[in-house]
Amino acid sequence: MSVTDRCDLRCSYCLPKGFDGYAEPTDWLNFAELERVVGAFARMGVTRVRLTGGEPLLRRNIVDLVGNLAAIDGVHDLSLSTNATQLGVSMLLH
Repeated sequence: MSVTDRCDLRCSYCLPKGFDGYAEPTDWLNFAELERVVGAFARMGVTRVRLTGGEPLLRRNIVDLVGNLAAIDGVHDLSLSTNATQLGVSMLLH
């Protein structure tokens, strides 16, 4: 599930030829909506969820979203695809 279209790198994957700007955050699903979508899929038997972007660590309060998604009954495998440029040393130590 993509949680943002933002990316902190300037590669052709995130900024392809003809790129005309990022979506406005007001168009993004809020956390309650994302949790509702994951909950619906979990009730249908989906057990694995991967958070992606852009760069998902650029989504404000992503740690809160991860905690809420991990608490959904039926979600057994929650992962995150990241380029890791936003991981601080303190995050790595926890």
